[in-house]
Amino acid sequence: MTTVRTGRVNRVLLCLLGLLLLAVGGSVLAVGLGVRTPRRWLHAGPHDVLLSAAERTRWRDAGWWWPAVIGGLAVLVLLALWWLAANLRRRRPAEVLVDTGDGEGALLRGPALASALTEDAARQPGVAHAEAVLTGRRTRPAARAGLRLEPAADPAAALSEFTAGPLTRARESAGLASLPAEVRLRAVRHRAERVT
Repeated sequence: MTTVRTGRVNRVLLCLLGLLLLAVGGSVLAVGLGVRTPRRWLHAGPHDVLLSAAERTRWRDAGWWWPAVIGGLAVLVLLALWWLAANLRRRRPAEVLVDTGDGEGALLRGPALASALTEDAARQPGVAHAEAVLTGRRTRPAARAGLRLEPAADPAAALSEFTAGPLTRARESAGLASLPAEVRLRAVRHRAERVT
């Protein structure tokens, strides 16, 4: 199952909306300043209206007009609600509930656990850079980690060492029964060495 990254969608939508507004605003400004426009342009001159009365009422009597307008607006409303829900949903728990054994429990800050996991993974041999975040719920957190490996590092060894080391220590220190993790491994870019 693939997930849509809302940050990327937000940037694309803002870029498209900005380009559209810039094009429309620029054309209106150009016509208002008296720039000659092509023959089939929206505006003929600075005193022309965007839509004439005939253009505004041309499709009103057609049987398909109102269902098309209502359907288009319904699609826009559903897309806007999806976008709002995707942006309001918290993906990273602010706190992790730790079972202390006394029935009360304790709250551990999620960013603190993610930071400790990141620092522990960065000290691992063969890892040039590490990054970790927590996802899921506060009662069942999960980890997402990215490890950049040095050129000579073995990916299988780095993954097993991360699982047995930093991930296990983070799970045990937080008192969690399990801490599922998604780990992405990448190699550090480096220049090719010359062989003489």
